[in-house]
Amino acid sequence: MTAQAVPDSVGALQANTANDRFKRSSAHWFWSSMIIATVMHFAVFAFWPEMTAEDVSYSAEELEAIELPPEIEIPPPPEAISRPATPVIAEANIEEDITIAPTTFEDNPVEDLPPPPEEEVTDVSAAPTFTPFTVRPDIRNRPEVARALEREYPPLLRDAGIGGTVVVWFFIDEQGRVQRTQVNQSSGHKALDDAALKVADVFEFTPALNRDKRVAVWIQLPITFQTR
Repeated sequence: MTAQAVPDSVGALQANTANDRFKRSSAHWFWSSMIIATVMHFAVFAFWPEMTAEDVSYSAEELEAIELPPEIEIPPPPEAISRPATPVIAEANIEEDITIAPTTFEDNPVEDLPPPPEEEVTDVSAAPTFTPFTVRPDIRNRPEVARALEREYPPLLRDAGIGGTVVVWFFIDEQGRVQRTQVNQSSGHKALDDAALKVADVFEFTPALNRDKRVAVWIQLPITFQTR
């Protein structure tokens, strides 16, 4: 009896292994997990906040129609310019033996020649004009001119700090004296222009020379009034 009991105890141990126990409990674990999953899904859907779609509509502004400019009619291109006609050489009978009579002093004596044209005498001092010279006139009395600038400067413009430059024409005779003055370019203030003409009468110059001859000339100089 002892020999038979040993095999029975071995078979009982083999039937009660961990694998057998897992197989027997698998159904229990499967249905338990299914129940838990179902309960969790219902809980999530029950307590999850309600989701709504956001309003993403927009309103379009009214479009303003822009008036287009009128269509411009482009004129057709000009017609092609016709080419000039082919020139035609006219026939002319020209004698081949053409000679010009020689000119000699015997045939044209000096006594018979017409007199040279008389030189027209023009008044150079009438208006500013170009007068040729080789040596320009130079100012001889600069200190006196500086004092005249201070003396003739209009007090109202000087106190206001207003200055300007007047370009003046000078007509200078053969002795270097100023005979005529004229405003060429204004300063923009009549009072300064009048003062510049008064200062211009004070100028004294050396005579202008055309080579070695004294000549009357027109020159222009700027007269500037400025506050210090």
